[in-house]
Amino acid sequence: MKTINDFNFKDKKALVRVDFNVPQDDQLNVTDNTRIAAVKPTVEKILNDGGSVILMTHLGRPKGEVKNEFSLKNILGEVSSVLGQQVKFVDESIGEKAEKAAAELQPGEILLLENLRFHNEEEKGDEGFAEQLSKLGDAYVNDAFGTAHRAHASTAVIANYFTSTKFFGLLMANELKAIDKVLKSGERPVTAILGGSKVSTKITIIENILPAVDNLIIGGGMAFTFIKALGGKIGTSLVEEDKLPLALEILGKAKEHNVKVYLPSDTIIAESFSNDAERKEVDIYAIPEGWMGLDAGPKSRDQFNDVLLNSRTILWNGPIGVFEMSNFSAGTVALGESIAEATKLGAFSLVGGGDSVAFVKQFGYADKVSYVSTGGGAMLESLEGLELPGVAAINK
Repeated sequence: MKTINDFNFKDKKALVRVDFNVPQDDQLNVTDNTRIAAVKPTVEKILNDGGSVILMTHLGRPKGEVKNEFSLKNILGEVSSVLGQQVKFVDESIGEKAEKAAAELQPGEILLLENLRFHNEEEKGDEGFAEQLSKLGDAYVNDAFGTAHRAHASTAVIANYFTSTKFFGLLMANELKAIDKVLKSGERPVTAILGGSKVSTKITIIENILPAVDNLIIGGGMAFTFIKALGGKIGTSLVEEDKLPLALEILGKAKEHNVKVYLPSDTIIAESFSNDAERKEVDIYAIPEGWMGLDAGPKSRDQFNDVLLNSRTILWNGPIGVFEMSNFSAGTVALGESIAEATKLGAFSLVGGGDSVAFVKQFGYADKVSYVSTGGGAMLESLEGLELPGVAAINK
């Protein structure tokens, strides 16, 4: 893996693709700076070498239109604060103004280019746009794992203009190493926890990870499709009727690979999808008519805990209950506790996917697991076994 540690950036301008697509409030203030903080080690390495950094990113979906709410000037203060120095800004990403700002950049300085997606050519993967961007730097660094699954001009095409000076940033390298640990090099037993609402969104992940894991915990809404396929009564719980045969097929494939599958045995049910609804604890195969399962029950939590404490490598993608509602968050909290405890005992734990990441941040588990992925779609496509365009561009 060719990373920035393989190069000395002294007197070089590094064009660094980052993912600063950060959440903002109504006043356009950044509400979560995790993605900015994640690239700080890469920026510091280049600056410490005596190089300068030109940051390029997108923000939101302006679809080629220049709109104030999508301008990167709105996040400039937060970027400067997190990176620990005043970051310069140019309100263009290509053209004379951008080229002048890049040319004047001195070693030790950082320049932020305007939103790449103010140009339609970015998402189209336009060669001309990529070539114009490439003129701004001496080296190209991709540290934007969150967009590595997109074949955009700044994530894939631009690398063609840097044959010997293209590198993975440290964040990108860490993300790829974490996924490799789960899929290839992790210490066994390996346990994958897949939750969330639908089996259909996780089919290819399940099929790809079966040869790599020893245990598969299936929770959340998607568990009810499996329970119904196995003959259980699930009331009005979430189900994908057309995926019942597929659920049985997945269980058959798991058996072929000697993977133990763990489904919840009990569930917390409610009469309606509401935090204030009446709740009961029942066997997951015997949910009464008119009731729906919204969380894993205590027996399931204990069983999952036993599996996790005996695991050496853990992947968690998707909650096992409706954790957004406090009365149905206990299952996911218990799962977080089990993973944190297993990690403390020496297991490697990787958390990825929007809802799981939101949970670990919201409930304070981000520092209690080994690695929290910054890329939702990119992480999922990696787990599906797909080669990401942003990764392939550096490797070729």
